[in-house]
Amino acid sequence: MPEAIPFAVRKAAFAVAASLALLTTACTGQSGSGATDDPSKDTTINFWHAWSAPNEVKAVNALVAGFEKTHPTIHVNVVGNMTDDKINQALRSGGAKAPDVISSFTTNNVGKFCSSGALVNLNPFFRKADVDPEKTFPKAMNEYTQFDGNRCTVPLLGDAYGLYYNKTAFRKAGIANPPKTWSEFEADAKKLTIPAGGSYRQLGFMPDYHGWESTTEHYFAQFSPTYFDKSGKSNVAEDPAFEQGFALQKRLVDELGGFQKLERFRATLGDEWGPKHPFHTGQVAMQLDGEWRLGMALAAKPKFDIGVAPLPVPDDQAAQYGKGYITGTIAGIAATSRKQNAAWEFVKYITTDTDAVVGFANDIHNVPSTLAALKSPKLNYDPRFKTFLDIAADPDSTTTPASVNGGQYLVTIQQFGYDYESGKVTDLKAGLKKTAAQIDTDIAQAK
Repeated sequence: MPEAIPFAVRKAAFAVAASLALLTTACTGQSGSGATDDPSKDTTINFWHAWSAPNEVKAVNALVAGFEKTHPTIHVNVVGNMTDDKINQALRSGGAKAPDVISSFTTNNVGKFCSSGALVNLNPFFRKADVDPEKTFPKAMNEYTQFDGNRCTVPLLGDAYGLYYNKTAFRKAGIANPPKTWSEFEADAKKLTIPAGGSYRQLGFMPDYHGWESTTEHYFAQFSPTYFDKSGKSNVAEDPAFEQGFALQKRLVDELGGFQKLERFRATLGDEWGPKHPFHTGQVAMQLDGEWRLGMALAAKPKFDIGVAPLPVPDDQAAQYGKGYITGTIAGIAATSRKQNAAWEFVKYITTDTDAVVGFANDIHNVPSTLAALKSPKLNYDPRFKTFLDIAADPDSTTTPASVNGGQYLVTIQQFGYDYESGKVTDLKAGLKKTAAQIDTDIAQAK
């Protein structure tokens, strides 16, 4: 399991919003320009990525070595620990030292990458290679790597979100199985909550949006929302999934002690990445989190048995139990690159070669990003990790769609969530309409 912070977390919404200004002026050329090089002749391409932890760097180097062994004429100059801001600046300027291939943790930037022309449209490359993305990648991953028909990125490992639960606490509370529906989840969260004075000895679940991974998009994925209508307008006030999602979370906040009490308790708990994470310590009995949490929790040597399951679904969607929220790392080819054919050979290998994807997934401890790799017998994992492989492969799993202004719409929705859970806003329907209007205004200004 991973030792470093996962992809989805590193794409913090406000950091993403800050980086968009750079992408706005990144119109670097038309898709397919520069793809005239001969990859059979000796050449060197530059690959910029964001991984930085020693185990991650080692894994990237092994991936590159595997490519160079099978493609002896193409050499890869690797530049690691690169932020999106640095990548975006290089995509604008080009030059001999600029990246030919980039890898980013920020799926929220796909819309900007594609609409600005910073990365080339990969659809012609896929067609020429006779590779069908829809048959190659899981549905959600296939969706978050394109915008308005422009597939300017491709999945490179992924994250899947599920439910971690304290099996020991479940047994003590007389709960036999993890909850499959939100009504079961509510009942279990209350049953698992043990008060202590004005606080908690054990909290069934921390529902607050400022909690660990309990963001709006992670909750709402279980309701399968449609964020935008066919005309590109925000659907937040029209799709009942959003009202249901907000209502569920607010109900949990109220039922588990109220916003102020929960926030006071949260302020006493350990941080998300340390050994004192409240799930590790047993202070919180259920945790919404990604596949990386299992390794972190086991490394903390908890005094209880860890269970893993998909997140619950609405009661009227019980047949879709097993789905979840999907995100991950993306890779793309710079429009400024004069070596796009060689770059494509590298991108194709690291994202579609089954053994390469499986090997990288084993080393990084994240979810493989092809359907074939998800089923590979060469995957090494704790049996509980299979829950996340199944979530990634589930056709009902969802992601958040790309937008021309990146993840700004998610920041707006999350901000409304803060206001609603805290009681600052009390009229949910009116608040959703105002939120949708703000999203539409922001998108119109970004075009």
